[in-house]
Amino acid sequence: MGFDLDMTLADTRAGIAAVYDELAVRLGVPFDSAAIVSRLGPPLEVELANWLPSEEVPAAADLYREIYPEMGVPVHTAMAGAHEAIEAVRRAGGGVIVVTGKNVRDARGTVAVLGLDVDEVVGSVFGADKGSALARFGAAAYVGDHVADIQAARAGGAVSVTVATGPYTVGELRDHGADVALGDLTEFAAWFAGWREHDALR
Repeated sequence: MGFDLDMTLADTRAGIAAVYDELAVRLGVPFDSAAIVSRLGPPLEVELANWLPSEEVPAAADLYREIYPEMGVPVHTAMAGAHEAIEAVRRAGGGVIVVTGKNVRDARGTVAVLGLDVDEVVGSVFGADKGSALARFGAAAYVGDHVADIQAARAGGAVSVTVATGPYTVGELRDHGADVALGDLTEFAAWFAGWREHDALR
């Protein structure tokens, strides 16, 4: 089973906002951290390009990643139902991979801080680029909060399971082609139990 990280397993909004606020001070750029954390999903460089000239994005991204372990990771919290969702997969004998756009260092740091019981963490991939990791792991389903996670599931040959804890509603996720749209991860265990009756766990 594959899971996205930000706003799927981990509520990273406070940490990311803190890093952007610090970045604003250091660079003298008026980042709107509240707006930024309302649309998490795309790679860091994509968001920074909304605020900076293209030639300044790489250095800003490097500074952001320098700040993140100290200011961002420690204040992350688990999304409601995250531990229970992973436990449901574990009880069924399944493995768990996290595949995220966040860089591997900070993704692993977040997983460790939250005590998430996962087998593998793959970072710095977004959208359909997540598919190869999901396919290699043999993930039967991929759980995410973004429409790009639907593309990821498709690319990895997995069932697309979505949660409306990111920028999209249940209806919007369904409209974008999700196989399953849940309100949040507290609904995952019940869905998973029913799904396993019809599909062999990989």
